[in-house]
Amino acid sequence: MKVIGAGFGRTGTASLRVALDMLGYGPCYHMSVVIAEPFRVRQWLDVGEGRARDWDEMFAGFQSAVDWPAASYWRELAEHYPEAKVILTVRDPQRWYDSVSDTIFASALAERRPLPVRRRIIRWLVARRVPDFALYPRMARATVMDRIFDGRIDDPAYVVEVFERHVAEVRAAIPAGRLLVFDVREGWGPLCAFLGVPVPDEPFPQVNERVAFRRKWPRRQFQLIFRGR
Repeated sequence: MKVIGAGFGRTGTASLRVALDMLGYGPCYHMSVVIAEPFRVRQWLDVGEGRARDWDEMFAGFQSAVDWPAASYWRELAEHYPEAKVILTVRDPQRWYDSVSDTIFASALAERRPLPVRRRIIRWLVARRVPDFALYPRMARATVMDRIFDGRIDDPAYVVEVFERHVAEVRAAIPAGRLLVFDVREGWGPLCAFLGVPVPDEPFPQVNERVAFRRKWPRRQFQLIFRGR
């Protein structure tokens, strides 16, 4: 592991993932990897619920990791991989909250309400076809919603406070020479200087999944139903 992303989801982690791949620090581990490979859901559930933790096995084949759930364990990963550099992606706290509440948190809050019949049927079919993936909501609660936000993702002021406290804690814990506090709008310059690599000729990637988020999740469930793993 050469790079550890300590930034919360929806701080440009998807763009950073692509950028790290382009710079030769890939493959980069991201929540999308967990969704694409359902066996990883159970791995993270074991971590979140305190049953097992083997970082080398979980990240085998990856040179970097960004986004949740890995970012929830930035302290542990920074200690386990002492030579890895740490990148803390940041953005305006209120804009971040607007984004996360409209995507990740909206899905998590929907899980707290009684599911419509159609969604219960889809959930049952997914559980039969790919049991590991059916554990995703439980895994997300254990590694992110409860671990990071104490389950209070419906409290905007508290969520923003946690975000700001997290930024301060990472800054305080990681030595300056090992840490880059990075807004992806800054582009290649700070990132390449921090990693000591040339600036690519291509534009810095801009991956915005906010619009596609709600379409992507149902589509993935149907893929699992009809295609299995």
